[in-house]
Amino acid sequence: MEERIEIAPALDEVIHSPHHWHTLGHVRLRDAETNKIILLPPPSLDPNDPLRWRAYKIWIAILVSTAMVMCNFMAAGPTIAMVSVAKSYFPDESPDVSIPKVAYFFNNSALAQGVGNIIWVPITIKYGRRPVYIFAFVVYFFMIIGSGAATTYAGEIVTRLFLGLAGGAGECLAPLTITDIFFLHERGLYMAIYNAALSTGVAFGSVISGLITINHGWRVIYWVGAALVGSTLLCVVFFFPETAYERLNHNLTADPAALHTEKAPIGGGSHSEDHEAGITNIPRKMSYLKTLRLWDGRRYTDESLWKMIIRPIGLIILPPVFWATIVMSVTIGFLVAISSNIASAMQSAYGFKAYQAGLCYIAAILGSLLGILLGGPFSDWVADFFTRRNGGIREPEMRLPAIMLAVVASPLALLLYGFGIQNQMHWVVPTMGLFFISFAVTQGTNVSFTYCIDSYRPIAGEVTVTQLAFKSCFGFLLSFYTNVWVEKGYGLAYGEMAAISGGCLLLWIPLFIWGRSIRRSSLKWRVVSFISWADDREVGE
Repeated sequence: MEERIEIAPALDEVIHSPHHWHTLGHVRLRDAETNKIILLPPPSLDPNDPLRWRAYKIWIAILVSTAMVMCNFMAAGPTIAMVSVAKSYFPDESPDVSIPKVAYFFNNSALAQGVGNIIWVPITIKYGRRPVYIFAFVVYFFMIIGSGAATTYAGEIVTRLFLGLAGGAGECLAPLTITDIFFLHERGLYMAIYNAALSTGVAFGSVISGLITINHGWRVIYWVGAALVGSTLLCVVFFFPETAYERLNHNLTADPAALHTEKAPIGGGSHSEDHEAGITNIPRKMSYLKTLRLWDGRRYTDESLWKMIIRPIGLIILPPVFWATIVMSVTIGFLVAISSNIASAMQSAYGFKAYQAGLCYIAAILGSLLGILLGGPFSDWVADFFTRRNGGIREPEMRLPAIMLAVVASPLALLLYGFGIQNQMHWVVPTMGLFFISFAVTQGTNVSFTYCIDSYRPIAGEVTVTQLAFKSCFGFLLSFYTNVWVEKGYGLAYGEMAAISGGCLLLWIPLFIWGRSIRRSSLKWRVVSFISWADDREVGE
């Protein structure tokens, strides 16, 4: 028998509390008497409310995750053919000289992909998701074509720079979209799918790019990428409605009949006719043609773009955000470290060709899929276990014990890869390293990232920017110094990475014990006073 789920109290009671911003994820998720799950954010009676979209919201989650895969496909996938690219642009130079030069093609786009979010997110928050998605993917599509057609070094650098800037929109918009359409108790699974898309995009791109190089030149990678991204763009244009929604002072479902349904009224549920008759000004369901508008003309917050641009700078000072950012940086960063030299490492250790090294990323895809299960539903189960023990009160830290799986997997992955390459063990050993590091990226990053979103839900966009921007900067630096690092020996280099990764992940323990008091006290620090947000950013959790 399914658990009973009830609608949360009227949002006005939460929003207009003088201490509403102090909740910071401290919410009642289960009723104290009935133990029923309380829907947060509370859905409205408006049929256009994204929380009431039933199965369509699952399609949207799949679409934005696919868009994320496409963004990382073209950002990192062509690196598998870096030797061929180097020969194309510098035919008379040795690989030791030419490869570092063409590495700038991919390093600058990776950096732009993260840093560009500083601009994308404020625009998205203020004007909605749909116009940014469409504009960014149009630019992304044409920059892929430009990168494939470029014949000069400067032309390739410039087109890949704008490719990264446009691709960053998909990276930052997906978490916002997921928080728009799913309730708090559902969020873990779909955030895990998003985090899997982060690493799977690299793996998928490497596998496809490697297979293309068997019989075709490296430029064909871009033509295939343009076709895939173009198809995704068409899906966004015709099947992605606006998901931003104003919840402040909105009529909310409070019908007693809805409070005792056996199944969650995710799509709106059934309400008594008397109740709906007593609510005035319920909008009609928007027509399909109306949802195709590029922009609906609304501004979803009165906050200035400038304030939203500088807010991420203050957020990094907050201990929970800082820790989650470090977790994302080291897990994804060390995956970048592996990706940046896997072709040469596999060639020197096993004589692998580019496509054979690319096929090793199938293990990474499998690791990401396992990470979805243990980073999403499992972390939700862990959080709910502690919520029940706490009398129905949810604290964001209750999700953190689930990250112990990544604490083991991440260092293990780096050790398997480093010592496997150095000692020329069977090729399965470093390939298993790819499996476990991709698992750790999906599982561990999802726990830490969702923890931050739960803690600072009203400013989820800026939290996303903080983590993605610093992650990209860290990966940018690693891409330059990985080859220098491994000159000391693969075992030593990746052993040091394993120690760093394990140490950062283990910091979940003090946050689990003292996280609530840290969240409350750190938000009162004078140095972060400028990050406070307006009431119209509140959503009821």
